[in-house]
Amino acid sequence: MTNRVSEILGISKPIIQAPMFWMTDAKLVAAVSNAGGLGTLGFNAGQTTVTRDVEETVERMRREIQKVRALTDKPFSVDFAASDDEDSPFTQPMFDLLVEEHVPVAIVVGDVAPKWFAKLHEQHIKVVYRALNPTVANAKQAEAAGADIIVATGFDEGGTVPCQVIGTFAIVPMLVDAVEHTPIMAAGGIVDARTARAAYALGAEGLYVGTAFLLSAESRLAANVKQQAIAADADDLLFYRDQPAYYRSLPGTMAKRLAKMSADGATRVEINAAHQGMRAMHDGMLLGDLENGIASFGLGISQIHSAEPVAAIMAKLDLAEEQN
Repeated sequence: MTNRVSEILGISKPIIQAPMFWMTDAKLVAAVSNAGGLGTLGFNAGQTTVTRDVEETVERMRREIQKVRALTDKPFSVDFAASDDEDSPFTQPMFDLLVEEHVPVAIVVGDVAPKWFAKLHEQHIKVVYRALNPTVANAKQAEAAGADIIVATGFDEGGTVPCQVIGTFAIVPMLVDAVEHTPIMAAGGIVDARTARAAYALGAEGLYVGTAFLLSAESRLAANVKQQAIAADADDLLFYRDQPAYYRSLPGTMAKRLAKMSADGATRVEINAAHQGMRAMHDGMLLGDLENGIASFGLGISQIHSAEPVAAIMAKLDLAEEQN
């Protein structure tokens, strides 16, 4: 299907694979791009160990970008932390990397950063903006700052869910109506033709997808966690407070502990400290250790029943025939 999103990004299907930290690598990204969508390298893409060294972080990402280019000649994107905090040590080096490696699209997650939007555009890099907590106000700010595409993320998503409890099919039309000319993509709970059809009916012009690709055959998600997620439904997920708002996870020793802490009134800071921040996601989803880690998915897991190849998932999500 060709529309404004696909034309802006230079792809044949208006579908972006979300930048899911450790769970992305060149293999997954290239598979999505080769199938007509936009694959995205997230932070720590392709890695198994943690480094806080800026130079090493940049060089690791450079190597993964080059691996993507060896697997596809199609457009792809990289997650970019466009921080206006002058003390942020990663923003400028990562920007320089995007320019040096001629990355065509940056996924900017977080606050609207007009300075970095402008810098990216000066280098002919497209900006896809996703607020962690989408509102009418920050959608308008992103449009004014020049975002090429805006993602409307609903509470149905996996990972760090928004602070306000507004479902995907409420936030999408709200942001579609809020902006004047910027295309909106839908994120959260979109895993098949039915959910894709609903997103487009509400005014979305593209799909921003995480969970469906996490459970793909090409995903580096730990095999035991992948099997457990495929067998699970949305009501099996445990829900708890966490920084900055909420998380949900497949059942496991750590997830049960965190859910109990939340129910007993522990603060978000206390809960985050109990699982050592993003370390729990690494241990649970990459290593398959649900005793010490967590495994977060969106509510669309109820509709996923097998680990299909990326190409098959893309075919389900693409509604080209219905749109013609």
